[in-house]
Amino acid sequence: MDISYQRRVAASILKCGVNRVWISPEHLDEVAEAITRGDIRELIDRNIIQKRQKKGVSRGRARHIAEQKKKGRRKGPGSRKGSKYATVPKKERWMNTIRPIRATLKELRDEGKIDRHTYRIYYRRAKGGMYKSKAHMLLHLRSEGHIKED
Repeated sequence: MDISYQRRVAASILKCGVNRVWISPEHLDEVAEAITRGDIRELIDRNIIQKRQKKGVSRGRARHIAEQKKKGRRKGPGSRKGSKYATVPKKERWMNTIRPIRATLKELRDEGKIDRHTYRIYYRRAKGGMYKSKAHMLLHLRSEGHIKED
């Protein structure tokens, strides 16, 4: 029996596509007799005609991968794209540069190898990004005669 009309009307009532309309196989003759929209609505109320759930893409795998990445996994050379520092934020790179420089400056000042005035000058230069590493800063300090060779 042809129930394509009933399926189409049910789809418009349920506000979904024709393929998402489910019709109970036990009540096919009853559905075939339903002609008006009112009849179809009645069948919907009695759960003879139902709207199927939308099919979606499961996030289960994505959640699992995200959990792994949170733990620091899946970050090997095969997963990396771009330049050497593409995966490291600029701020993190700056922190990794400035912290050892500042720590060294404080150490030199506390040990009395440089005076407070020199410390302040070099601290400001470091903040301005003049030194690319701790070694670079120490090279400047030695070449300008602020600390003696050990």
